Amino acid sequence: MAERQFRLDKVQVNELIAAYNQTTDGTMRTRLQAVRLYGTGYLVNEIIAITQCSRTSLMEWCQKYLAQGSEALADHRSGGNSRKLQPGQIADLAQRLRQYTPRALFGSEAATAEGQFWTVEDLQCVVERWYGVNYRSRTSCLTLFARCGFSYQRPARVFKSRREADVAAFEEMVEKNS
Repeated sequence: MAERQFRLDKVQVNELIAAYNQTTDGTMRTRLQAVRLYGTGYLVNEIIAITQCSRTSLMEWCQKYLAQGSEALADHRSGGNSRKLQPGQIADLAQRLRQYTPRALFGSEAATAEGQFWTVEDLQCVVERWYGVNYRSRTSCLTLFARCGFSYQRPARVFKSRREADVAAFEEMVEKNS
C-alpha cells in the first residue's frame, strides 16, 4: 500500500483547529475536522465513521485545502429555491387561483373529486399551462402556494372511476340485508 502524501504540519493543524473553533457552521466544521484527521494520519474508514462523509468528499476537501487553504472548505452554495416565476407572475397566479376552481379549469380531470380546492397536482398543471413552467418538487409547490397566500388541501382518497349511483345502490343493498 502506498504511503499517504497528504501530511499536515503543526502550523496547519493549529490553523484547522482554530478555524474549527471559530465557526458555528456544522458543514464547515465537519470538513475542517475531516481534513485535519486525514492530514494527521487517521485511517480513511475511521474518518468516514467519525464525520459521516464519503471517501470522494474527503479527498475533494483535502485537495481544496492544499490548493486554497481552510477558506476553500466553506460551503459556497447559494441555497434557496430558484424562483421560476417573477413577482408579477406570482401576483397574477394568486389572483387567478382565487378566481377559478380546479373543477372550472380541469373538469373531471381535477385532482379531487369535488374540484373545489387547489391541490399541489392542480397547481403544477395550471402553472405549466399558464406560464410554461414546470415545478417538479412538491416542496416548491407548497412554497408557491404560501407565496400566493394559500394553504393547500390534501385530496380525498376517492377513485375517479367511482360512480355515485353504484355506491348508493350498494349501500341500499347493505342496509336491506342488515
